[in-house]
Amino acid sequence: MTEVTMTVNGAPVSGDIEGRTLLSDFLREGLRLTGTHIGCDTSQCGACIVHVNGMAVKSCTMLALEAEGAEVTTIEGMAGADGPLSPIQQAFQDHHGLQCGFCTPGMVMSAAALLAENPTPSETEIRKYLEGNICRCTGYHNIVKAIMAASGQLVPGVAAE
Repeated sequence: MTEVTMTVNGAPVSGDIEGRTLLSDFLREGLRLTGTHIGCDTSQCGACIVHVNGMAVKSCTMLALEAEGAEVTTIEGMAGADGPLSPIQQAFQDHHGLQCGFCTPGMVMSAAALLAENPTPSETEIRKYLEGNICRCTGYHNIVKAIMAASGQLVPGVAAE
């Protein structure tokens, strides 16, 4: 067993783990932050995306030890300290950017990373950025619309709901 220490959602955490423990498993099982979903175990679905030192990372492909000393943000860390949803989360709710909700944490985390890089992405840029996230329910239309809304833009030709 090896001790790993990192900051998760602004709080210092540590735990004794096996060297092969994935970051997703440490977050879900070690810290009980179950918003990070495991959908494929092959790095294809994007449901496990978290931010590590500000970068979007598929946590099912990263060892927890690789996050030693890092700042990690999960979907649980996106809402404000007093409980309101982040602007991206609110936009997903307002524009029906979710259905079953399984992919939503990864989509929100990807959207946050995109908007940090490009505050006003085009619809094409959003769709390209989300290529590593799979949603089996929505067809992506409302997800894209939610991200456009979170960036302060409207989807061309689509009336706001």
